[in-house]
Amino acid sequence: MKLIFQNADFILLDKPAGLSFHSEQTPGLVVLAQQQLGLSELYPVHRLDKMTSGLLILAKNLVAAQTFQLMFEQRQTEKYYLAISTHKPKKKQGWIKGDMLPSRRGSYRLTSTLDNPAISQFISASLAPNERAFLIKPHTGKTHQIRVALKSLGAPIAGDQRYQALAEAEQEERGYLHAYALRFSLFGENFAFVCPPSEGERFVSETFRVQCAAWNEPWNLF
Repeated sequence: MKLIFQNADFILLDKPAGLSFHSEQTPGLVVLAQQQLGLSELYPVHRLDKMTSGLLILAKNLVAAQTFQLMFEQRQTEKYYLAISTHKPKKKQGWIKGDMLPSRRGSYRLTSTLDNPAISQFISASLAPNERAFLIKPHTGKTHQIRVALKSLGAPIAGDQRYQALAEAEQEERGYLHAYALRFSLFGENFAFVCPPSEGERFVSETFRVQCAAWNEPWNLF
């Protein structure tokens, strides 16, 4: 687990893929971060799925934690994700909107209704035949939102054992979703962070790295 930044109020980590947020049989991310950094208390303010790597904030005090939680709830934090799919999407850029309803075994599905919709915006680029990179900006923060959004486009995330066909997903070394960039203001100070993925054969390929470099200021692309 790599430390990207810290100050008196928060730390920013590059979470590895496959690490659970919560302690199960082994220590979870928060406990590991406390041990690694020698901190007695850290407060989670948002979450990443187990398969997702990338930028994760942990607050160092209660005031910062409550402030961050309010910022995430009120969508005052810009988040950007990278993903790779081995399927061709129904469209190459635009918006994905719809209500997310529970499906089988803890999964979700996107519907055409818009009562309380999950909203995502994305652009994409071809990397190779049957391989496409996505840059996604979620405008809401629902569980599995990006994974379900790309599945609804006919382009499930490579290695996503919940939303891609299992026989395909099991051929991948990881799920190809990465929390790439964050931009926000906290206590009058502006912050912007970009963290390219560093693990996974598809993510570290030269083709993907070139594409990622073209997206190195994602807030200017939406």
